[in-house]
Amino acid sequence: MQKILKYVFLDILKNRMVIGYAVLLFLLSMAVFNMETSSSKGLLSMLNVVLIIVPLVSIVFSTMYFYNSAEFVELLVAQPLRRSQIWLSLCGGLCLSLMAAFLIGAGLPILLFDRSAGGIMIIITGTLLTMIFVLIASLAAVLTRDKAKGIGLSIMIWLFFTLLYDGLVLFLLFQLMDYPVEKGLVAITMANPVDLSRILILLQMDVSAMMGVTSAIFKKFFGSHWGSTVAMFAMILWAAIPLLFSLRTFKNKDL
Repeated sequence: MQKILKYVFLDILKNRMVIGYAVLLFLLSMAVFNMETSSSKGLLSMLNVVLIIVPLVSIVFSTMYFYNSAEFVELLVAQPLRRSQIWLSLCGGLCLSLMAAFLIGAGLPILLFDRSAGGIMIIITGTLLTMIFVLIASLAAVLTRDKAKGIGLSIMIWLFFTLLYDGLVLFLLFQLMDYPVEKGLVAITMANPVDLSRILILLQMDVSAMMGVTSAIFKKFFGSHWGSTVAMFAMILWAAIPLLFSLRTFKNKDL
């Protein structure tokens, strides 16, 4: 298992797209912090990078890698290896390589310019988002054999979580504004890892005016300490659940 994981990890690190992703993040991070008058404003600008670009690259690249590695996976399955070991090694190598690219590209500049609680939380949530969307991609890839459908499904998942979700929740809030829906909205908020990341970061930065409607309700209901704890636990679940479902599907799938 360790040999497969090491091979996948090193193979992805040498990929031009991953190298370009790390370089792009580094250049964006350096430009943001050098253009802003204060590091706190730079962190707010980095928030958009972490919440939009990181999930997009993670899910699209991972989906493409799973499909392009189909022959390699079939070769491994033909060996006396457990399918669980093969799948966990593949997912682990993808997660570690893309997390390394994020930490080099965005983590280093953030630590260089702002080592506050908000900066550390951006690094943590960016790493978690990378892992979550890689594992969501693993589930999308194992559910369908068609590469175009798999990539399309991954892009639709990214669009839903990053762009459409808050609009739908805001519409729901206006429709039910005469009813006590705060508890329900808190539960709905935990169904979006991107919103959870925004909550964790903005709670640390204490800029409630920039928090979305779901984030503001989350903070009001749980308070700063409990909100961070529950949101972090929910993000861990967001990583574990797709992995478990994709592993189960892969073990029973006819290759």
